[in-house]
Amino acid sequence: MVGEGDHGERIAFRTCPLCEATCGLELTIRGDHIVRVRGDESDVLSHGFICPKGAAFGELDADPDRLRTPRVRRDGRLEPASWAEAFAAVQEGITRILRDHGRDAVALYLGNPTVHSLAGGLYTPVLRKALGTRNVFTASTLDQMPKHVSSGYLFGSPLAVPVPDIDRTDYLLILGADPFSSNGSLWTAPDLPGRLRALRARGGRLVVVDPRRSRTAKVADLHVPIRPGTDVFLLLAMVHELFAADLVRPGHLLEHVTGLSELADLVSPYRPESVAQACGVDAELIRRLTHELAAAPSAAVYGRIGTTTVRHGTITSWLIDVLNVLTGNLDRPGGAMFPLAAHGRRGRGIGRGFQVGRWTSRVRGLPEVVGEFPSVTLADEISTPGEGQVRALITFAGNPVSSVPNSARLDEAIAGLEFMVSVDPYVNETTRHADVILPPPPPSQQAHYDLSFYNFSVRNVANFSPPARPMSAGLLGEGEILLRLAAIVAGLGADTDIDALVETELRQTLAGLVGDTGPLAGREVDDLRAALTGDSAAERQLDLMLRTGPYGDWFGERDGGLSLARLREHPHGIDLGPLQPRIPEILRTPSGRIELCPAPIAEEVGRLGPAPAASSELVLIGRRHLRSNNSWLHNVPALVKGRPLCTVVVNSADARRLALVHGGQARVTSRVGEVDLTVEVTDDIAPGVVSIPHGWGHDLPGMELSVAQQHAGVNSNRLTDDLSIDPLSGNAVLNGVPVQVAPLPS
Repeated sequence: MVGEGDHGERIAFRTCPLCEATCGLELTIRGDHIVRVRGDESDVLSHGFICPKGAAFGELDADPDRLRTPRVRRDGRLEPASWAEAFAAVQEGITRILRDHGRDAVALYLGNPTVHSLAGGLYTPVLRKALGTRNVFTASTLDQMPKHVSSGYLFGSPLAVPVPDIDRTDYLLILGADPFSSNGSLWTAPDLPGRLRALRARGGRLVVVDPRRSRTAKVADLHVPIRPGTDVFLLLAMVHELFAADLVRPGHLLEHVTGLSELADLVSPYRPESVAQACGVDAELIRRLTHELAAAPSAAVYGRIGTTTVRHGTITSWLIDVLNVLTGNLDRPGGAMFPLAAHGRRGRGIGRGFQVGRWTSRVRGLPEVVGEFPSVTLADEISTPGEGQVRALITFAGNPVSSVPNSARLDEAIAGLEFMVSVDPYVNETTRHADVILPPPPPSQQAHYDLSFYNFSVRNVANFSPPARPMSAGLLGEGEILLRLAAIVAGLGADTDIDALVETELRQTLAGLVGDTGPLAGREVDDLRAALTGDSAAERQLDLMLRTGPYGDWFGERDGGLSLARLREHPHGIDLGPLQPRIPEILRTPSGRIELCPAPIAEEVGRLGPAPAASSELVLIGRRHLRSNNSWLHNVPALVKGRPLCTVVVNSADARRLALVHGGQARVTSRVGEVDLTVEVTDDIAPGVVSIPHGWGHDLPGMELSVAQQHAGVNSNRLTDDLSIDPLSGNAVLNGVPVQVAPLPS
């Protein structure tokens, strides 16, 4: 929504695309420049909250290092090129490899910003389907895949992820997450600091389990330091205590669960005393936490990076929701609930269930999970000769050289590819190797709707942002870039009529709806197509999704229902109400029940064995900063100013033992590599644990990130191990990595 202001200024409202919080922004635009960014006080979800990332939206949008024309490699250099030249180069390079080596010879990597983009959400699936390769890799296996796998086994769908109903809960147990810094993750809740303070102000209780006294832990009622990677044993002991103390009260869920007795047998070896030493958490404290959780009028358990990017991330993620189920707190107000997005679909409470391993990777034999392979094996597939070797790579909004473990090995592998094309606005650690770079427009020039994050929202809302500024001359929309790539890999050529292809697909979808038994049965496709609104193919597709969604108007069949036109009339969004119970409708298991003790997880718990003895080995964890989001915001001056953020945080006792000095330099070494960086000594981290933030290391040759290179830091993934994964999900182990730390001579 754009309105007139004073001094030739315009006001535009849009949703921030820089993290999962989906905060509303008020942009002041003078001419073609964003001159001020404030929080939108009328936004239905964020109510004016803004963080430093959102405040820097204008700087990011106008970053002079953003590419504004394609690049094509000529004589070893990335040179400016026209779009016709760029797509011709893509067609020549990709078509040759598909012809000579088959579809699996081309890999696809999708980065984290994919889910922050309307076009990315709509059209990367089209590109994947057209490419037809099994070699698909995404940032999900560097982050959250254990949660998707555990949800798949429990509820039948990897996308059925419950979130804490923070605004109505009485007790919140957080493990391995710092929402004060992250703004929430797999949990869309603007102003989580304010919401957490409100929880305590109304008499609720906040408990944080984390090896580091994070910003969130500092405001908690109780901070429980824990040995990284041992949350699985803490949670097994808590489930054990629920059974042992006769505290299992699934309540309204009882008729919807199966596997209770099997679960009781499975956790029987894990008494609090048997895990206390390994976790570094006293047995009586484990019992106290369990009894508090069970006694709370309403409660929710939530875990994130510290519980997913570890050796037993899937079991840990499963146990979090097991606790929610056993205490009767799943799917009820104040507990852990399932959002219903405006573009989503209701179900029948039964389905085919969830499985992994429909195919396996060529080199390491790792199973497919949710249609992709673990990103840790991308280097294997590129570097290992033989039938099916990856010879070309397409990246979309991804920087795997920065974000994948043993990054130096992957950097070398990508440098040896026969061809690479990247959809990205920067020449960064990864795209510096590309043969073609196709830059999308800045965020302000693209329409926005959160296809991903409304599935994790603490309140059901919908908000659409039209472009705040017209598309700059010489740029192509992100949707057109992706669709042209899809046409090339499908063999249709770069000059295919994209609009005609999209129109055919849209009409096929409408034909299915009018031929169904639902509200549109018997309607005319031409009439429905004429009723769709939107300035682009993506907007028209979104309109169709909204109109046929759970709150939709179904093309006039439902009075007051949702449509894109109605969202345009509400630039601050539409509040669709608090979260509502969705069991059994959300379930997709063959039994139509919550499978509390699924066989693959039970078997993995059986292999887990007893909790290990306490270790004196130093282990590495990551950390988030409010001004960072992975590797892609360090070229904005406002977000890197002030004291350096990329330090190694060490406990004071460890510093004395290792002769480390605050402000001095240290070398951190692991099985796969080493980095040198500044020491930060504090008692806010547990003994035996060191911390380095992820997403840094902007010091590689060939990059064009002038600000980031001045604040390079080090890449923690030069230390993380590509051979260490969660066995059930293939997720990388980024926390609890064994390291050695030694001082460097001054």
